[in-house]
Amino acid sequence: MKIRLFKPSIGQDEINAIKEVFDRSWLGLGPKVGEFEKKWSKYINCVTSVAVNSGTAALHLALAAFNFPKGSKVLVPVITFISTASAALYNGLEPVFVDIDENTLGLDLEDLERKTTEDCVAIMAVHMGGHPLPMDKIMEFADRKNLVVIEDCAHCAGGEFLGKKLGTWGHIGCFSFEEKKSMTTGDGGMICSNDEKLLKPLYAMRWIGIDKDTWKRSAKYTGKDLDARHWYYEIALLGYKYNMNDLCASIGLVQLNKIDLMNANRLKAIKRYVEGLKNINYLTPLLPYDLSKNSSYHIFGLRSDKRDALMMYLKNKDIATGLHYTPLNQHPLFKTFQDDTPIANKVYKKIMTLPLFSDITEEEVDYVIENIVQFNEHYDTN
Repeated sequence: MKIRLFKPSIGQDEINAIKEVFDRSWLGLGPKVGEFEKKWSKYINCVTSVAVNSGTAALHLALAAFNFPKGSKVLVPVITFISTASAALYNGLEPVFVDIDENTLGLDLEDLERKTTEDCVAIMAVHMGGHPLPMDKIMEFADRKNLVVIEDCAHCAGGEFLGKKLGTWGHIGCFSFEEKKSMTTGDGGMICSNDEKLLKPLYAMRWIGIDKDTWKRSAKYTGKDLDARHWYYEIALLGYKYNMNDLCASIGLVQLNKIDLMNANRLKAIKRYVEGLKNINYLTPLLPYDLSKNSSYHIFGLRSDKRDALMMYLKNKDIATGLHYTPLNQHPLFKTFQDDTPIANKVYKKIMTLPLFSDITEEEVDYVIENIVQFNEHYDTN
């Protein structure tokens, strides 16, 4: 048996949706993107959404929406994907790395308080692995310190905290629909907010600064009077080629109908992992997994002092594993932005990620568990 770490849940419904786009012969930024934006906004209960071509683009534009002064500081958890911190650099801002809570791997609120200075302008609130941050406390802190909150929801599409969808707590929520995420559009992302005025410039910013995309201009082709001017547009700001296209949006519309079921399937697999591994004394779960129905975990993982040996053992059994993530301040790119993060530096040496995806079978989960048990027996007798 060969088991991947992540795998998208896709099938005939997605193929049919793509065929519909092909039949229309409009593959780029078109009506499917607008439809996806509206249905996504309804799903998470926000006012407006802007579809883009990646979660990275979403984070970049989310910070760009505020036009912060160059050199301002952004508070970033030290354990996250690079895009969270890169978004600050893209905007000419300086990342300040905040240590993690040892239990949840999310932002440590005490270190967040310590590292917040007068030149800090924003918090990148990452729901690491899909485990919700205490957003009520973070928003209270942000209000007190006059900080913007960008929710990085790359790992938690469809999740909730205190009955409210993740991505709607902060000033802007950012999602990733990359191939391996909780739902996919192949590649893609979404920017969401309850402040319609805040996001309005991002429609042009995602489309190289043009105030009227080609689909909107094409609607005026049939106008017979000169005033229709279907060819006319203006560029008033510097933009990026970050738009989503109708091919991706057509997949996203199908995936959106399945997201709750896919989250439930992953949760079922997590429960099986937790039960099957509970008696192995050298292992603990990566996160304090909430096994209630409103969870949306992207990652299941473990902590172990024997991590490296276990990862190699599983690799030899054709079981993929991963590491999410090495602390960002240990990478050469961020050597000038290093901050003291002792908890992250200690924890990351023990953490590992196991296979988890919506279509993973009970047999596959059991195969992983059996091999971890066998490793334990082998390790204890040698």
